[in-house]
Amino acid sequence: MSSLVLRNGFIVGASSSEVGDVLIVDGTIAATGDVGSVPSHTVEIDAGGCWVGPGFVDLHTHLREPGREEAETIESGARAGAMGGFTALVAMPNTEPALDSVALVAYVLERGARTPLDIAVAGAITVGRAGEKLAPIAEMAALGVRLFTDDGIGVQDPSLMRRALTYAAPLGVRLAQHCEDESLAAGGTMNEGPVSSRLGLSGRPAIAEELMVMRDIELVRLTGGSLHLLHLSTARSVTLAIEARREGLDVTFEIAPHHFTLDESACEGFDPIFKVHPPLRSASDALALREALRAGLVDAVATDHAPHAPELKDLPFDEAPAGMLGLEHVASLTYEALGGGADVASQLFDVLSRGPARVAQLRKSDTRQSLSAHGGALVTGEDANVVVFDPHARWRVVADSLQSRARNTPYEGRELLGQVRCTVAKGRLIVNEGLLV
Repeated sequence: MSSLVLRNGFIVGASSSEVGDVLIVDGTIAATGDVGSVPSHTVEIDAGGCWVGPGFVDLHTHLREPGREEAETIESGARAGAMGGFTALVAMPNTEPALDSVALVAYVLERGARTPLDIAVAGAITVGRAGEKLAPIAEMAALGVRLFTDDGIGVQDPSLMRRALTYAAPLGVRLAQHCEDESLAAGGTMNEGPVSSRLGLSGRPAIAEELMVMRDIELVRLTGGSLHLLHLSTARSVTLAIEARREGLDVTFEIAPHHFTLDESACEGFDPIFKVHPPLRSASDALALREALRAGLVDAVATDHAPHAPELKDLPFDEAPAGMLGLEHVASLTYEALGGGADVASQLFDVLSRGPARVAQLRKSDTRQSLSAHGGALVTGEDANVVVFDPHARWRVVADSLQSRARNTPYEGRELLGQVRCTVAKGRLIVNEGLLV
């Protein structure tokens, strides 16, 4: 029997919180509150002054395996996720080859099972992510896949997207869309506007994202399907998604930390570390995303963790691939964006744990093969996926100290407030005092 007790932490619930202990025995929460004495072999951790809540879930992680292992592997991505407080990651399908078949999904699930975290898979909507023919969604769903996307490029054909939403609905799965109309965005390297014009860089206009958001919301209205909108980056996109949800449509959305902490001005030095799709938008867009976050209107904060080999990010801005690292600093960035302080504890776990787990169907009530439950209350009988977050700690981002194989973080040298102290995944302590165990 293995056991662990987290002492004197501020246990954060969805509706109420309290200072107490969390006792974990053989992968399950055995008791909370004033646990009292425990067996002599129990590992004890003082969580005083820290928040204790359900482990974080990332809806949007690029693990690059198979095909781009020089940038990241499932194992190295899991290490980075653990350092960031994540107990579950959803692996995006834009690998080489794309995750568009049972064999490839099974490969990633098997590799993921070797890591301490739960690695779920988002399957491709279309074969090869080519946007021409539907992938075998039902077969992948039978393996437990609950999220499908051609991330990296949106499904451009509205007729095909309509068929995909209709086909997916009775399977109980959700489609996720990378919202950019490629006929408008193609060739663009940063946000289209005065800054791109001054820099002489081709732009990706906000309307390219917003048109696809509008289109797919209407397709959900038509089909009754379920849709998750990936990494929304403009104020208008977020407003459209919120209004659709208020109408009762089954639409959820995520925002990425770089879109609410950075803006297009970061591109003025032509450093490709700041190149990402959709691009960093205007300062007013970034502010609008932060305001939606603080107002509790965001379903999930997702990292869009996109590692690249250093030599690729050293290319000129217009030639370098788009993407940034995110797993190891998202909790701090989200905490800061929420405004900091004890009042935002529940909101932090809403957008990094409870909301993402609901979208990915990783809750206790959901049926998943071989994966434990995430995003639930810390109560007796719940699977022990737990994070300890210190809201008072300050730390500085150093690219060479990150667990990812890649180094393309846009936050190099930045001091952040709030840090993950411990991560417990499937009952096992894998990060303690900010270090991998």
